[in-house]
Amino acid sequence: MKKRLLSIILAASMVTAVATGCTQEASSETNNEGKGQEIVFWHSMGGAGGETINKMVENFNNSRKDIKVTAQYQGSYDDAINKMKSSQQGNAGPDVMQLYDIGTRWMIDSGYSVQIQKLVDEDKFDLSSLEENLLGYYSIDNKLYSMPFNSSTPILYYNKTAFKDAGLDPEKAPKNMEELKGMIPKLTKKDGSGRVTQYGYSMAVYGWFVEQFMSKQGLTFTNNENGRKDKATAVEFDKNGGGLKVLKLWKELNDSGNMGNFGRKTADTQNAFKAGQTAMFIDSTAVLSSILKGVDGKFEVGTAFLPEITSGDKGGVSIGGGSLWIMDKKDDKKQKAAWEFVKFMVSPEQQVLWNKNTGYFPVTKKAYDLDEMKEHIKKYPQFQTAIDQLHASPVEARGALLGVFPEARQTVETNIESMLQGKVTPEQAVENSAKNINSAIEKYNKTNK
Repeated sequence: MKKRLLSIILAASMVTAVATGCTQEASSETNNEGKGQEIVFWHSMGGAGGETINKMVENFNNSRKDIKVTAQYQGSYDDAINKMKSSQQGNAGPDVMQLYDIGTRWMIDSGYSVQIQKLVDEDKFDLSSLEENLLGYYSIDNKLYSMPFNSSTPILYYNKTAFKDAGLDPEKAPKNMEELKGMIPKLTKKDGSGRVTQYGYSMAVYGWFVEQFMSKQGLTFTNNENGRKDKATAVEFDKNGGGLKVLKLWKELNDSGNMGNFGRKTADTQNAFKAGQTAMFIDSTAVLSSILKGVDGKFEVGTAFLPEITSGDKGGVSIGGGSLWIMDKKDDKKQKAAWEFVKFMVSPEQQVLWNKNTGYFPVTKKAYDLDEMKEHIKKYPQFQTAIDQLHASPVEARGALLGVFPEARQTVETNIESMLQGKVTPEQAVENSAKNINSAIEKYNKTNK
């Protein structure tokens, strides 16, 4: 009897154990399904930008149970590119990567990414609500290669209080360089010893500004329609006269003694403006929040379109900043999950959050329909300038694609510095820049056929 009872107990225990095991196994499978796809996102945003990206990623993760995104800061854009190249050997790179605008041609040629247009078409995603000018930069032959994310353009920042003190109308910023040249002597201040305490105008030694002034003139930076009809094989700024016009003007302003030169670091020129050491300067719309915060009410800040080189120029401004690329990991599920994340990052609500905390444009026009965005622009009307300038710029002003753009910018900056120091003439600076960049283009094209 005892033996029979023991057998019954053992049998029952085995059934329970099997049932429990099945339940545990099912539970484990359910948990694995619940975790879903894990996505790694590499970005190069520090400070407020990095904090906001982390918040946006957190918002995405809270909205989805089937996808988890981990954001990883990779340092500068150049650092991120070098890490990307190394990671490709073991397919260990990210699923989504933020890359600066001038890396576009390189990324396309690398073959590391999936063309965004493919995912747009498969998902029947409507691009019409996104800003046409922003999409235009990252498109070739109407095919979108990456999703615009942190986009900006250059604008003129000016000290309205300094304008009033100089007897100038604070509501009338210079529309072109001739007007600017007439204003800056009035805005330049000196102490008793003749030392300049406030320059009328400043701009950092930044290659991006040369590219922007080329676009403003309606001229191309490289051949083959700015590298969009076909790969660029040479620059054009030395042949169409646009580059020389920009550098001659730069030299003239510098030699007048009314323009401050604070070097290559844009932050140094920004800090000079905040401190009242320059009355006007040009820089990205992305630094608007930082400028307003740094000025902190010491004077009234005005914003205006990037001045034309010559009155009547029919061009516009090109975008800067970066975009989101989906990497080709040969995994359809990860790719679809990455696409869901990218769509979320450019949604109206998230783009309002992004704009408010950074100053970058909302990628989607639907962001302007939200009350939060309307209130933000009302509070900071200076940003309306950036919106108006973007919409006033023709898509054709979208700028060049060049595989050696980082190197090209450094070359231009080095020659501008030599010119400002009186070591070379504007003509020589243009010629030297073109020669060195064309050599780099030739080498690049040979290895990236």
